[in-house]
Amino acid sequence: MSWLGKMIGGTIGFALGGPIGAVAGAAFGHTFVDKKEEEYLKSIPGKRGPGLSSNEESQLVFFTAAFSMLAKISKADGRINEKEIKAVERFMTHDLQLDASGQETAKNIFRQAISSPESFEAFARQFHSVFRYQPNILELMLDVLLRVSAADGSISSGEEAMLQSAAAIFGYSQSDFQQMRSRYVRKIDPYYAVLKCEETATNDEIKKQYRALAREYHPDKIEAKGLPEEFIKLANDKFNELQEAYDHIRKARGF
Repeated sequence: MSWLGKMIGGTIGFALGGPIGAVAGAAFGHTFVDKKEEEYLKSIPGKRGPGLSSNEESQLVFFTAAFSMLAKISKADGRINEKEIKAVERFMTHDLQLDASGQETAKNIFRQAISSPESFEAFARQFHSVFRYQPNILELMLDVLLRVSAADGSISSGEEAMLQSAAAIFGYSQSDFQQMRSRYVRKIDPYYAVLKCEETATNDEIKKQYRALAREYHPDKIEAKGLPEEFIKLANDKFNELQEAYDHIRKARGF
């Protein structure tokens, strides 16, 4: 049974604090008590009592944080409009391919986060405290936020401010953030943005960068990073994006 099935099915024996824990507790109807994030950063496999495994707890954090931050960023300009609602729904059904139960769970987390007194930055800081040693996971979360924010063709000033704050909390430089942003709001060639390369990079630099990213985002490696299975498709899509971008640039340059 997945972490989601266990959460829906009944009481679980673990503790999760902070704003993410508060939203998860309200969404699933469980009581959570404070616990230092280091406790569920442990990588020892297996169970810790009659609850979730360490990896499943990480998946719960990722899933809850994703829809909590999406809720806050959707309300960045004071209210949630129809385009933003549809963007989140498309993300659930198309990108994550959640079933009916999973969609309802995501919507419940979204609604709880909307009414939460905690700020977007509070969710981002707790997420970073859990995944600070896994830059792949941080990048995937920032990519999720950018993808949904730009789904209506633009990023509002309120959304931009929250995206900038998330990038700073996650440790991204302004140039790195702008490269990620350009995948969805075009400023530079998006193929170069995917490979995190400047258009002036040499062929050898592009080859080296592609090989490094391909190793880092290979599906066999990313699946062991603590992502919920619903988000593995996003990781696989990113790996395919890397291959497509490299093939496009290689053919265009003739190497």
